[in-house]
Amino acid sequence: MTTVAQLLPAARAGDTKAMERLLALARPDIRRYALRHCAATTATDDVVQEALIIVYRRVGALREVAAFGGWVVRIVQRLCMRPALAWLRGEPLAQVEDHMAWSHRPDDELRHDLALAIDSLPPLYREALLLRDFEELTIEEMAQRLGTTREAAKSRLHRARSLVREYLTPPA
Repeated sequence: MTTVAQLLPAARAGDTKAMERLLALARPDIRRYALRHCAATTATDDVVQEALIIVYRRVGALREVAAFGGWVVRIVQRLCMRPALAWLRGEPLAQVEDHMAWSHRPDDELRHDLALAIDSLPPLYREALLLRDFEELTIEEMAQRLGTTREAAKSRLHRARSLVREYLTPPA
């Protein structure tokens, strides 16, 4: 059997057969990750297809053979988060309570600041927040998706919300 380490240099050099085999080898892992981490509303097959297209187009930019797996996972993570980030940029936000210090901001400014706040979170916290607040998973589903306990998932979510609140609150 041919490995990624054998196929990657040839695929980067333009060998179409090596590229086809590389994509066929990566496809099951991409699909498995997408099924586990993308929202139920996201069409898994579309995410897999788009990830394969990105790998095909950008494989030449990858410098380390050992980085291939992590690179592919990051592509799928970004594709899975795309619907939530689109919501942040385009959908109107629900009414924010008046007593919050940042409630005076216009919706577009608040949406932009919220997107920046979420983007600034460490990956573990960002994923927990997106799973619960944007994909609307239950705590149990969130814990399963994160591969952790219910308590750890709740802790990550609490910390993520605290960090977002801290980011959005102007200094006193």
